[in-house]
Order: sequence, then structure tokens, then C-alpha cells
Amino acid sequence: KDLLAKYGDDVLPKDHRASVTVKRVGGNIAKAAQEFTRQYNTINSINSSPFTYTVVRSDEANAFVLPGNHVFVFTGLFKYAHNEDELASVLGHECAHNVCRHAGERSSSSIVVKLLSHLALLIDPSGMLFGLFVSSETLFYSLPHSREHEVEADEVGLVLSSAACYDPKQSKAVFARMKHDMEDGDANVVTPPEFISTHPGYETRLDNFDKWMPDALDRFNRDDGAKCRAVRHEMKRARELASIYHGVREGRRKLMFHTR
Repeated sequence: KDLLAKYGDDVLPKDHRASVTVKRVGGNIAKAAQEFTRQYNTINSINSSPFTYTVVRSDEANAFVLPGNHVFVFTGLFKYAHNEDELASVLGHECAHNVCRHAGERSSSSIVVKLLSHLALLIDPSGMLFGLFVSSETLFYSLPHSREHEVEADEVGLVLSSAACYDPKQSKAVFARMKHDMEDGDANVVTPPEFISTHPGYETRLDNFDKWMPDALDRFNRDDGAKCRAVRHEMKRARELASIYHGVREGRRKLMFHTR
């Protein structure tokens, strides 16, 4: 609720085409996540709350998920995610964070870090030991651990999106475009060196997708592709209906504007 209030008028209506698309793709990913938890006997790893989605008008190319399964997507992301398959790779990644209980792990780690920080101040009230501990903990534990979470979310997210019948071959496209913009000096895509970043570098992520791709393609093409052909036909029909609804909605909006 606090975040919804923070973004205020920038939150797109639920019937906006972007909101409808994110909810539709996210719903398919959430179903795959439930199946994943059953298959790997991690049924308690994911919050029982249904996934909900909010799209925020912003130039920022980002998405994130809260522990309660509320996913926020910024419209700047659509500069890099051009279709539903590419969007699915992002939503799969966010869903995977909760499937893998990353928020819980971070919370547990932060408790230990706080205790050790207090201990450092007790041993050395001057704060020098505390400062050394904090900088060392960040560089040698928190940042590497965060990158591990991101890699795991990339891998599990690819599992979820391919299981939901989104083309895994398109999963690299989002990061490839971000990498291209970074190399061209786009101000919206700035990344520090990997060893001081919370996320792996683009090269690392793209190489990882190549490594995981055979397994993802096997999942996507299971049953000789019969299941995914049927599912993707349903997806196409849903997109067509959404397009028709969007056209009607825009027509009504223009009519109301001209009759004022």
C-alpha cells in the first residue's frame, strides 16, 4: 500500500493494455511456479498469497517483487522487453526470487550482521573495527551473496518461463539490449564493475543463459512441442481479444473527449 501511494498517479489502470499483458503473462508464470514447487517438493518455499502485478509509468527499466508476491513493473522495461516471451523472462526471474526464498535468506543474514556489528562496537568503541567489518562484509559477503541470488533467479526463472511455454531462446534479448545501451553510453543503463555490484555483469548473465538453454529447450519442446503449441495458440487468442478490447476502450475514450 505504501508503494502504491508512493507511485500514485503513475500507476497504470488495471485495464491498461500494459497492465493486462503483465497480468496475463505473470499469471502463466505463477502457475508454472506452483507446479515447480510441487515437482521439487518445495511447496512451502513460496508465499501462499496469489501473485499480483502493478505497472508503473517510469523511464526506469526495472521490475521487482515483494515478499507477499506483489510484482512491480516499470514501463521503462518495455524498451528492452519487446514481446511476451521476453517479458516472461523478466517476470520469471522476479517470481523465482520468492520461489527460492531470497527475501527470507536476506533477512536471516541481516540479523547475524547486526549482531556482529554491535559486537565490533563493544570490542572497539572508536568505531574503526566496525567500519572495517562493514566494508569487508559488504565486499566479501553481501555483494557476492546478492549476485548468487540473481544467478539462481535467472536459472529458476528460465525454468518457469519455459515451463509456461514462453520461448526460452528469447530470454537473452532483454539483457543483450541493456548491454548494448550500456556500451553505447545510455544514461538509463549504468552498471558498476561486477565485483562491487549486487547483480552479475551482462556478459556473465548471457553466458549463463547459453549454458542453461539446452535444458530450457527440452522443457519447452516436451511432448514433441504439442503442449506448448496448444498453450501458445491460447496465448495468441488472448492477445487478439486484448487488442480488440484496447481498441474499443480507446474508441470510447476519444468519443468522450470529443463530446465534452
